Order: sequence, then structure tokens, then C-alpha cells
Amino acid sequence: MVFSKDDVCVLIPTLNEKATIGLVIEELQSLGYHNILVVDGHSTDGTPDIARNLGAAVMTQQGKGKGAAMIEAFSVITKPYILMLDGDGTNPPEYADAMVEPLASGRADHVIGNRLNEYERGALTRLNLWGNRLMNTLFKWAHGVYMTDILSGYRGFTLDSLKQMNLKEAGFEIETEISSAVIHRGLKFEVVPTFYKKRPGSPTKLHPVRDGYKILRAINKYGKMNNPLFHFSVIGVLMGIAGFCLGLYVLFEWLVGIEHLFMGILTMLLIIAGILTFMIGFISDMILGYHREVMQEMRKLRIQINELEKKN
Repeated sequence: MVFSKDDVCVLIPTLNEKATIGLVIEELQSLGYHNILVVDGHSTDGTPDIARNLGAAVMTQQGKGKGAAMIEAFSVITKPYILMLDGDGTNPPEYADAMVEPLASGRADHVIGNRLNEYERGALTRLNLWGNRLMNTLFKWAHGVYMTDILSGYRGFTLDSLKQMNLKEAGFEIETEISSAVIHRGLKFEVVPTFYKKRPGSPTKLHPVRDGYKILRAINKYGKMNNPLFHFSVIGVLMGIAGFCLGLYVLFEWLVGIEHLFMGILTMLLIIAGILTFMIGFISDMILGYHREVMQEMRKLRIQINELEKKN
């Protein structure tokens, strides 16, 4: 489908990207994307000046962190489509058309650029690949949906889908929150194969341990909302197994004449708590299913209202 590139706002979060930001903006402009917004995290190397001199709009974020920068930028964007990529040159602008097309055609509300299948040698270490694949697998377990590359910074949005997300995360866990919100809101998403380049400029701002822990915490936090049956079932089953094993110990001890009254009480409490926890997950899953049906109907109604407004 042919779409107007004037309807696309290209969002580039930056922090000391002097070596690459100019090349990224120039390539986007050569492809016909002229609505470029750089949201800068207080760079000290002149990154904002380079962007301004090339004709990009520049705003300095008030908060701290990539997530905070994105949320602040989303609040001022009015174009119907948003394409987001990193300013460090790792996300090739040549894939911009492929990223926006699913949005413009109406097939998707959100697009994820998959970096994990094709990448420049040295761009991703074995630890990077293992960590990304682990996060994707854990996300699937927690949310019930496999999204291929939940930590990708190369993304596309419709403005309407962003208004439904209510994003809050300030750090690198923002990508996890976005992926979770897509599932929670029942939005259509599509994964587009891209290429990941080796970072030629500044070193990565991602700390593998600190930020990895925050991402894991976000997966668990939002997983409870998107797939409560899995979350509470795991807890319930673990409590039930603990109660069963403790019960076997109490039984064997009782057979040889040794009584453990308090352990027997604890055994019953663990088993009962496990059953109740599982039931909480089951009931929560039914409520979530009803919520998704309501959201789907509201989405259809919103589309109908927008079509009526266009006709009038």
C-alpha cells in the first residue's frame, strides 16, 4: 500500500550519539522522511546541534532514562504513524518503509523490528543473544504470546495505539512494557525482519545485570495482568508440591511413631493455599477474557466513530 511519508513522525531517542546521528538523519531524509523528532537525554557531545543543523526537530527530555524520553516525546507527536529507531546507527533506516507499511495498510497497530536473525558480526555477543532469547522465552511463558524480539528499539506505532498504552516505565524496560501493553489491549502487531549493525559510536548504555533484572521484573509485573492463569498456576502448583512433599515426610514419621503436629498443620495450609491460588488464577483469567472482549468492542466502536467523523 502507498502511504504518505508526511504522515510519519520518526522518533530518535539520543544520548551522546555525535558519531552517528547525522548519518541516521541524512539517510532518513534521503528516503523521504522529513518529520524527524530527536528527543535528547542531555547529551554533552553536541548531538542536538547536529540534529538541528540537519533540519530535525529537537526536544530535551525532562526526566531520566530512555523510557522517560519516549513517553515525553509520544505526548507531543500528532502524526498518525510513528517510527522509532535508535540514534546509534544500529537500526538501518533503509528498513523504514517495511516498518511503516503494516501500519499504513491497517494490518498492524504496532510493528517490531526483529534484530536477532540478521546482524553484523560483533553487533551481538553470545551473551547478548542468549540474554535476548531468554527474555523472549520468559515473556512467552508469562504472557502466552511469542513476539520474537521484545527488546528491539526499532518499532512502529499508530498514534491511536499509543493513546491506549498508558506507558510509565522510565528505563530500558519500556520495550517490555510496550510489548505487554500490545497484548493487554488486544492490539494487532507484526514482526518485520531487519538488520542489526555494530555500534560504531559510543558504548552501550545498557547494563546487562542491573537493566536485565529490571526487564525480568517488568516481564513478571505485566505478565500477571496478561496471563494470570499461568502466573498464579505456577505459584499454586509450587505451593501444592511443597505441601505434598512435607506431608509425605510427616506421614513417614508418623508411621514410625513420631508426630509432627505443626508440620501437619503447615502441610494442610500449603495444600489449601496452593488450591486457592490456582483458583485465583482461573477466575482472573476469566475476568481478563471478558475484559478483552469489552476492549475489542470498544475498539470497533472507536473505528466506526472515526469513520463517521471523516464522512462528516
